[in-house]
Amino acid sequence: MASGLLLSASLLAISCAKYQSTSIDPGVIAPLKQVEEITLQNSMPFAMGAAVNVSLMKSNANYRDLVTKEFNSITAENAMKFASLHPAKDTYTWSDADYLVNYAIASGKRVHGHTLNWYKSLPDWVNNFQGTTAEWENLLKTHIQTVVGHFKGKVVSWDVVNEAIADDGTIRNSIWVQKLGTDYIGRAFQYAHEADPDALLFYNDYGHEFGPTKRTAILNLVNSLKSKGILIDGIGLQMHTRVTQTDANLATAISTAAATGLKVHISEIDIALNPDRAQSFTYTSTLADQQAAKYKAIVKAYNAIPKAQQFGITQWNVTDADSWIPSNYSCPDWPLPFDGQYQRKPAYQAILDGVK
Repeated sequence: MASGLLLSASLLAISCAKYQSTSIDPGVIAPLKQVEEITLQNSMPFAMGAAVNVSLMKSNANYRDLVTKEFNSITAENAMKFASLHPAKDTYTWSDADYLVNYAIASGKRVHGHTLNWYKSLPDWVNNFQGTTAEWENLLKTHIQTVVGHFKGKVVSWDVVNEAIADDGTIRNSIWVQKLGTDYIGRAFQYAHEADPDALLFYNDYGHEFGPTKRTAILNLVNSLKSKGILIDGIGLQMHTRVTQTDANLATAISTAAATGLKVHISEIDIALNPDRAQSFTYTSTLADQQAAKYKAIVKAYNAIPKAQQFGITQWNVTDADSWIPSNYSCPDWPLPFDGQYQRKPAYQAILDGVK
């Protein structure tokens, strides 16, 4: 009996020794699996983008690092607008836009071009141009095809025409309409397609969520282009909205855009907390929660449209400190998911929750 116990004890000791030796051998320890960090670009089922300021990208490491970490789609806030790229008739200035495109390529990010045609951000030489109709047509075509051609194969998509519909639902009486008539819109798309047949082409506008007047006019324009056989791939909903806008209006804006069958891009989102533009307005946790709920409602409605039509969601600039709203309206506001210290606000988690 004693010898049997001794043998068992010996076998147990050998077994334990073998176990101990293998458990501490670094050659056989399985590496711990790295948990992927939660970021917008890692966690969302569609592209998440930001419109960025090139000067801040170059000069502010915190700004650039946040863009690199959180987003996989990039839009130029201003660097690809007409006045920035084409300041004189025979002069193109590519440096800022090229910087952004090269950064995006090196970082594995998509570039969405903004914008080939707009009634604002035009240089003086265009506003003062005295040419014939044919010369105006050449101006339009040359600009679009030079810009799209320069970025061919690097910029995957373009806002071809921006804000051609007025708030009352009519075609905006822009310099382009005055010189070329309303059909210039379709020709702008044709010129862009000729310059880069692989680029996705969008019509971009604000106010889909205001109500039926402007929304219907935008949808009619887009469907008219389709019916004429003009190549258009997507519709951009800027979604410069406010915390007081109803969830129903926001959801209707998204679902009716998707009903066109085109790709849908929420292209410039920010949610203002101070729509009355009060100078003494202050940021509170209650407002932060209301804003978060509105971001969640928008993301939830967007996530409900067909996956093949989800081009992505792009916020207009990066943090509250960089937003166009406070300076444009001369009032305090905090419209973005990151605060001025580059920290995540409640709206950030709400965006993630919108796809759960």
